[in-house]
Amino acid sequence: MGVSMSAALVAVCSISAFVLGYLFYSRFLVQKVFQLNQNSLTPAHKYKDGVDFYPARKFVLFGHHYSSIAGAAPIVGPAVAVIWGWLPAVIWVVLGTILMGAVHDLGALVLSMKHEGESIGQLCEKLVGARVRNLFLIVTFFLVWLVIAVFALVIANLFISFPSSVLPVNFQIIIALLIGYFINKKGKSLLVPSVLALIALIAMMIVGTSMPFSLEPFFGENQMMVWIIFLMFYSYIASTLPVWALLQPRDYINSHQLLLGLSLMVIGLIITQPLIVAPAINPNPVGAPHWFPFLFITIACGAISGFHGLVSSGTTSKQVDKWSDVRMIGYGGMLGEGLLALLATLAATAGFLTSEQWHQHYSSWNAANGLNAKITAFVLGSSRFLEGVGIPYDIANTVVAVLIISFAATSLDTAARIQRYIVAELGVSWKIPVLKNRHVAGGVAIGSALLLMLLKGGGKGGLLLWPLFGATNQMLASLTLMMVAFYLFKKGKPSWPFLLPAVLMSIITFIGLFLNLSHYFHQTEWYLFTVGLVLLVIQTWVVAEVIRSLRMN
Repeated sequence: MGVSMSAALVAVCSISAFVLGYLFYSRFLVQKVFQLNQNSLTPAHKYKDGVDFYPARKFVLFGHHYSSIAGAAPIVGPAVAVIWGWLPAVIWVVLGTILMGAVHDLGALVLSMKHEGESIGQLCEKLVGARVRNLFLIVTFFLVWLVIAVFALVIANLFISFPSSVLPVNFQIIIALLIGYFINKKGKSLLVPSVLALIALIAMMIVGTSMPFSLEPFFGENQMMVWIIFLMFYSYIASTLPVWALLQPRDYINSHQLLLGLSLMVIGLIITQPLIVAPAINPNPVGAPHWFPFLFITIACGAISGFHGLVSSGTTSKQVDKWSDVRMIGYGGMLGEGLLALLATLAATAGFLTSEQWHQHYSSWNAANGLNAKITAFVLGSSRFLEGVGIPYDIANTVVAVLIISFAATSLDTAARIQRYIVAELGVSWKIPVLKNRHVAGGVAIGSALLLMLLKGGGKGGLLLWPLFGATNQMLASLTLMMVAFYLFKKGKPSWPFLLPAVLMSIITFIGLFLNLSHYFHQTEWYLFTVGLVLLVIQTWVVAEVIRSLRMN
């Protein structure tokens, strides 16, 4: 079914819905559901250790949180899901973000802060029992394991495909270290250095466009593995450094760059007024599974994501300065990711000049699902939007590539830190004290991801299990929502805003995993069938444990 629709009109209506969600629904959650005491101390102040617990200014922490959750997934997910039509993708992104994703992120953040900054995995034991905690940790380890392995591969691939992005992206690291020292050791103001950093990064994008950097002359066909090893080493350093040294300043200046880039895309979209050339509904794409439940699994990040709960309860909850900050950071941060997913959807549907070009790109499920196809759809469409504000096409390509890498890189270093926490928690659970050491835990986190990558040539081992990422991510989201709903129920507070999306996502995940198992059972990917079956058993087990606990209470 084809409908000529202005992409600018869709963008304006969707953004208006995001604004209304923040003004009214987030206020209801904070004031009526959680009934927060705005004057009590946060865990960042109670347990300040200068490494993980460290209070951050509201906008700095918003930058860290937003940059960490908004990885490459909210780009590649919608870029595939539009094969079922632009309308269901937009509806799921907008309603999913407002009623589920932002609710999930805010709930995980508040629940963690209510329990001294502990992760959702740790809270499972307090709320339900030790068995659920161990099951939850297994699922989270698997999910973050995939994120580290695949995001590192994506970044390495983008460095090779867009060599103009190498200098500006790596320049960010140096600038972040300098700003971290300047602010936290010298006690200087944040405004001037952050503005100068943004200007310097824009200048480096122009320099990178005229002076692209490639490792091919030095390492030839091995350049992919060299980039991967570099990224793994960087991730280890980022996961063990104090948060103020790299994580906070890098994500803060990244957020400026990202928000500026997204704002320019929206303005360019409104100026150029492109028409959506994709069909509104395309129910039977060649080779694609049925839209239900796979639309809601393909667009995971960008509507609702279990990984966000790990960020909220893993790093963000340990850095919140004031309780009044949680609404903007938790709920508002997810709205920012929803905006990214919306623009990815529009780039993949209105970024093509003709309907014939779109149908050629999305000729089949396999054609749309390739890594390069996903990225290409976003880059081409977004560059066209940026041309609308006068940015030359070649520089626009660099800007979009840097944005994608920046999103992926901030998620990568946050995932590495979260995995370090998970390894330490497993060390406590399994009575292996050495895993509590942050350098040992960081080494295990990064080393295990590198081993996964080496299972397939070119560092592509993570792709072997990536088909299970969407379902695993949504399963984790459903379990996190379940924990928040269980907590509110025990406290006698309204739990339905969390219980309803928890039930819906549990059903979607169960059906999705079951259908995947039916598919893989007839294929040669025995490892996908085995891991998928284990995940299905874990989900059923956790739900049974929660129901048992509810009956006991």
